[in-house]
Parts: sequence; C-alpha cells; structure tokens
Amino acid sequence: MILEMVRANGAVSLRELARVVQTSEVTVRRDVRALEAEGLLDRRHGGAVLPGGFTRESGFPQKSHLATAEKTAIADLAAGFVEEGEAIVVGAGTTTQELARRLARVPGLTVVTNSLLVAQALAHANRVEVVMTGGTLRGSNYALVGSGAEQSLQGLRVSRAFLSGSGLTAERGLSTSNMLSASVDRALVQAAAEVVVLADHTKLGTDTMFQTVPTDVITRLVTDEPPAHDDRAATELQALADQGVQIAVAGASGNSVGGDSVPPRQARRDVALPGPRRGAVPGAGTGLRSAAVLGEQTPGTERARVADMRRR
Repeated sequence: MILEMVRANGAVSLRELARVVQTSEVTVRRDVRALEAEGLLDRRHGGAVLPGGFTRESGFPQKSHLATAEKTAIADLAAGFVEEGEAIVVGAGTTTQELARRLARVPGLTVVTNSLLVAQALAHANRVEVVMTGGTLRGSNYALVGSGAEQSLQGLRVSRAFLSGSGLTAERGLSTSNMLSASVDRALVQAAAEVVVLADHTKLGTDTMFQTVPTDVITRLVTDEPPAHDDRAATELQALADQGVQIAVAGASGNSVGGDSVPPRQARRDVALPGPRRGAVPGAGTGLRSAAVLGEQTPGTERARVADMRRR
C-alpha cells in the first residue's frame, strides 16, 4: 500500500501514510526504510518519494493531496501577516493557493501573481485587485513562466513576496525541480522588500536542483510543527534561525481554521533570532516583526511583549 501511494502521488508524508494504513508513524518509517533498502523508493525528511526524487517534480493533482492539514495551518498563519492596502506578490504552488483563498477578504489588497490557481482563488474578491504576469502556461502547476513572465515583473516593487518550493535547506535556501519556475520565482523575489517562504516540515532538509531564494534573502519561514521524532527537521529549523530567518510555526491540527476566513489570531510560535537580517531594509516590514502568541493572550500582554522585544 505504501508503494502504491508513492507511485500514485510521487511523494507522500509519513503522517499521511500512517493515517491511510492506520498504523503509527514509527511503523511506517520502519517499512519505508526497508523499501528504500530494496531500491523501491527514496526517503525524504518526513516522507517518501519515488527513486530519483531529487529531480522529479510531482504535478498539481499529486501535490494537492500532500500534507493538506499542514498547508491549511500554514496558510491560516501566513494570512495574518498581510495588512490592509498592501501590495504583495504570490508565487505558484498548492500552499500559496491555500493562502490566496484566505486573502480574499483583505480590503484594498493588490496581489501580483504568475499562478492561475492563485488568481482563480481571488477572482471574486471585490476588494482585492489581481495583477497577472505574462508568460507561457506551464500546465503541470498552472503557472506562467518564461521570459514574458520575467519581463512583466521588471520595475515592480511590493512589500512582500510569498513563495513556496520543492525543498528548503539552511545551506542553499529554497529550491525547486524546474528551471523555468525557479527563474520566475527569482524575479518575484527581486520585486519584494521582504520574502516569506511557506513550506511544510516535509520540505525541510530537502534539496532540489534549482535554487530560487538563498537563505540570506529569506525574511521569514512559515511552517508547521515537525513531529517530535523528526530530529532532522528540527535541526534544519534551528540552522535556518541561526542564519537570521524568522521562524513562525503553526499547529497542523486543532489550531487551524478552515474555510476562506482569515482568523483574527492563530496559535503560533516564533523562534528567537540572533539580531537583524543581513541586507535588511531599515524600517521595512514592521508588520512581520511583531511578537507571536502562544495560545490565547490579551492584547495588552501582546503589546507589552512587542515593546519588550523592541527595547532589547
């Protein structure tokens, strides 16, 4: 059954495998190791992929069924960082599509995107203006790529870029398996004052062919809580934090809010960071530097924490 799921989807998380086969993640991990020893699949942090998965990119139908609870929690949290009247860019991906669904009710928002799925999610949002790039349609992920997409982004300047990808490491940053997608993502990054990466824990420690965002350019990572036994994902998170990336962690279950609404407060955890970002624009993106909350706190308590952080 594990092999059938991996062959059908290209990549599957251990959490999803355990849910489908109705056993523990410990048992699933043991079976995945055995299958890898036989050369039938490759292990990745928190999941399994087809052999040669370093260069393979799953299509949208496969990606849309991977880590769905985690993507929902990440999108809920990331939407809380977007302010009214902002201009942002949103890249292609299933996680950014989830984010777009939650941005539909942010008044005065302008969203620049090369993703048909992101544009579709915002198509009926009366108070959101959607600007699409030009380019050639890439059917596997419904994104516009190529020189037309890149040229349409020249001269653009927005406050934040929200991007996803195939893998994220502290050594190389965000990466993807497709050269054309990587090139457009780099153009999106050039247009933004801050870069927010959306990546669930299964992508942590995974490295793919084409680098899109170097680690020292990433302002913030929004991710989900890695399983307690996933030491490698936790180590990767700490390594990213040590390089100055702000880490926001959303609960994968019990904390997320479904639907298209933007929750007023989402349970999250921020990892303490060692000083300012390299190359950061002074005074830029103060909305992303606010203190996170653990569970429910009063507004006054949160303001006091923010003030204390600023004094430090």
